[in-house]
Amino acid sequence: MMLAKGSSSWILTPLITGIIFFVLFIISKDVLASVMIFITIIMFLLTGFFLVFFRDPNRDTGSGIVAAADGKIRDIYNVNDEKTGEYTLISTFMNVYNVHVNRMPINGVIKEITHLSGSYLPAFKKESEKNERLIYEIDTEIGTVKLVQIAGTLARRIINYVHKGDNIKKGEKIGMIKLGSRVDIYLPLKKIKHVNVKIGDIVKAGRDTIAEIND
Repeated sequence: MMLAKGSSSWILTPLITGIIFFVLFIISKDVLASVMIFITIIMFLLTGFFLVFFRDPNRDTGSGIVAAADGKIRDIYNVNDEKTGEYTLISTFMNVYNVHVNRMPINGVIKEITHLSGSYLPAFKKESEKNERLIYEIDTEIGTVKLVQIAGTLARRIINYVHKGDNIKKGEKIGMIKLGSRVDIYLPLKKIKHVNVKIGDIVKAGRDTIAEIND
């Protein structure tokens, strides 16, 4: 099983702590043995949780524009940008049990990456638009596509795998948000032939088609 880049410290910390307390359990007196074994069990369970949480499975890349995140489609609507025109926004909520590695939805070059500080409200709430985020502006065959990684209540760190100027293929990994979060994709409205998902659908990053491009 592959593990997400940037997850080693989260996994090794409880694992090593559990091993230390297991050794202490072996050499401890009876009065402390129950405490030591309790902590050992908790640490090993936490290690198991992080191994599952930070899993990074291989994926076959889907057709069209693919999902950037695993999770549930929460919003689909059109928005207007005064500078660049109308976009279709597709928003995916990532729960704590989802794979949290995000992937490129379409081939393109990273034009800009902007970090905005903010709060840590639940990612499924409307007010989460004020949360900390990374905004990617991507130059693609259909124009500028925007991808936004939004931190949630528990997800207080966004890990970025790519840089400005990188030419990234569809389905390649671009980053990860830890412990529950949200990813928004803004697609140029006039370049989209059909949106393939609806609110409530469950999607997998890199694999599931969320929209088709005009011929």
